[in-house]
Amino acid sequence: MIRIALDAMGGDNAPRVEIEGAVQALRELPPTFRIQLVGRTADIEAALKSHGEVDRARLDLVEAPEVVGMGEKPLAAIKSKPRSSIGIGLGLQKKGQSDAFISAGNTGAVMAAATLLLRVHEGVARAAIGTPFPTAGQPVLVIDGGANVDCDARELVGFAHLGSVYARDVMGRATPGVGLLNVGEEDEKGNAVVKEAHQLLKQTPGIRYVGNVEGRDILAGRGKGGEIDVVVCDGFVGNAILKFYESAGRMFAGMLQQALPDVLGRPEVKRLFKFLDYSEYGGAPLLGVKGVAIICHGASPARAIMHAVRVAAQMVESHLDQDIGAEFAEGGTVR
Repeated sequence: MIRIALDAMGGDNAPRVEIEGAVQALRELPPTFRIQLVGRTADIEAALKSHGEVDRARLDLVEAPEVVGMGEKPLAAIKSKPRSSIGIGLGLQKKGQSDAFISAGNTGAVMAAATLLLRVHEGVARAAIGTPFPTAGQPVLVIDGGANVDCDARELVGFAHLGSVYARDVMGRATPGVGLLNVGEEDEKGNAVVKEAHQLLKQTPGIRYVGNVEGRDILAGRGKGGEIDVVVCDGFVGNAILKFYESAGRMFAGMLQQALPDVLGRPEVKRLFKFLDYSEYGGAPLLGVKGVAIICHGASPARAIMHAVRVAAQMVESHLDQDIGAEFAEGGTVR
């Protein structure tokens, strides 16, 4: 049985949404996991009451009286609030009492706590956030999605390894294609760091590098060099395109509804927007730490929390953590 710790106090509408997502997961997903709800147990119990019959045999409540606010400085908050839902939740994994952790709370605090408590695998320079992007074909993993705003070329190569293992283990891509986000496809394009990373990736064994890719290639899921499963960039760029992507989708939906008020109710349009809905993809994995940690959007609906539970279970079942450790122990070669 996979044990998944869920930060019940992290999101914008906690604990209501987190509890609703946990209940949905228990009812709709295969029974291969149990959920550990971490937070103020009195608040959690109150939220559970509105859901009627819940499978309490697969639900544990873990008291964590402190909460890290969204506006708090991450490292200071983690150090000053050792009994926070983030600290206690990740601490369970450190003690071997849990297999995965999910939070829609303060992203920086989750990253800081995961790095401090779980540590990063030997050979991993920096942990990175992998963000799944819906595309015209299969989802593409963009890494880094915001953990590291300044990166050197070797760190970008490290992200390529992390993304490749995730794409293989969790996304089911046998030989994932990796692209480097750039302002053009040619060798001479980009700043100094990207140019160096491009040359390193061309020589890196075990990575199926498809070359430089442009922003438009993400949505197509394909660049000049072939299909793309992983797109590598620094966290500044990755987070910027993520926020743009989210806003563009909302703008398109609003314009469509304004022009054709009844169109969003059509089954085929609902299917389209479900495909584009980030909540269908759960959260974003923090890759490189020794363990499983998923960071969700602060405004995540219950369905996103449910799918984050699904993804966390997949990460544990596929032995992703062990495979990342082996990947870097072998010098970064995907076998």
